[in-house]
Amino acid sequence: MKTKHIVLRSLRSTTRDLFAGPAALPGQSAPTEAAFPNVQVSTYDIERSEIASLNRDPDVVAIAPAMPMKLIRPVEVEGLAEGSAEAASQLTWGVQAVGADTSPFTGDGVIVAVLDSGIDATHAAFAGVEIIQKDFTEEGDGDKDGHGTHCAGTIFGRTVDDIRIGVAPGVNKALIGKVIGEQGGSSDQIADAILWALDNGANVISMSLGIDFPGFVQYFVKQGLPTELATSRALEGYRANVQLFQSLAALASARAPFSQAAVLVAAAGNESRRQANKDWEIAVAPPAVAEGIISVAALGRSASGLTIAPFSNTGANLSGPGVQVLSAKAGGGLVAMNGTSMAAPHVAGVAALWAEKLKRSGRLNSLELMARVVGNATSEGIAADFDPFDVGAGMVRAPQS
Repeated sequence: MKTKHIVLRSLRSTTRDLFAGPAALPGQSAPTEAAFPNVQVSTYDIERSEIASLNRDPDVVAIAPAMPMKLIRPVEVEGLAEGSAEAASQLTWGVQAVGADTSPFTGDGVIVAVLDSGIDATHAAFAGVEIIQKDFTEEGDGDKDGHGTHCAGTIFGRTVDDIRIGVAPGVNKALIGKVIGEQGGSSDQIADAILWALDNGANVISMSLGIDFPGFVQYFVKQGLPTELATSRALEGYRANVQLFQSLAALASARAPFSQAAVLVAAAGNESRRQANKDWEIAVAPPAVAEGIISVAALGRSASGLTIAPFSNTGANLSGPGVQVLSAKAGGGLVAMNGTSMAAPHVAGVAALWAEKLKRSGRLNSLELMARVVGNATSEGIAADFDPFDVGAGMVRAPQS
């Protein structure tokens, strides 16, 4: 049975190591200068038995089946009318919680990419921003869902209705990859979009989406496989896709000496159900689980301090505000949402602030940018007796000087 597979190929050398220099040909000495790391994303319908042979090609970096992808859907917001709780302070609680309101940085000169459901580019929150859109779904630009508009608003949105919603409102150029449409998406589209964002200078890539594992199992079931075998094949695909995203994250790091520094940020997922059972915790899902990608859990407010959101997947690198988050609503105005989808953009916005700070000092590189974002997170303000595995390094924090 042939299935669609993603093949990530190195275009610069005869080695799949993205950090290595170009290999020497037989009889030649090794080149003295490193070459620009570059890869190509291709898709093929192949038999499972062909994978081993294809993987022996020295230019093949990763092979993975194209798995269905979906938005990490926000969960229902309770107890917050649109804008009512934020109007008095003139900024969202999330902007304040990460310290963006007291940071001297705004994200000026930093390019941010949002890979999501698209964007309502006409929204007042994005006035003055150079928005470059690319549709990977064949459904056309725009945002019929509203998810991508909300996420973008949290990252770099301008003041709307006298309320500051954006963590990094000084960002003046944004790359918007529409990777999830009305029919969902696929991991080959996400891989294409990540490469497109890197090729176009993104310093921060934000993704609030995840793999639809049950959907992939059902794909194999519909092809006639028994459920046990279908689940096994889906698990193989899961692991291969994690490796694929790890390779793309490694590419971003390997490119830094040649072009821009870049970090990838992804939502941890909303599958946990702590409100039903405190032990009902689901681990971080791809792409967030891949090494080299900053995974983000969601925190909310309570009388005792910040607490992990009951829906937030566990095992993330750090956390961001993800409950009752007010941001741009497709079509105009503001709307509140809950989800790790809302937490990840806070981290992406803070990453833009750190990128500006490092850029000003001439120290901007991928490793230091990731280190600053994760290393400056704090558990201060989080309610006592929290589980470190739930919150990671703690609440993300913006640079203060």
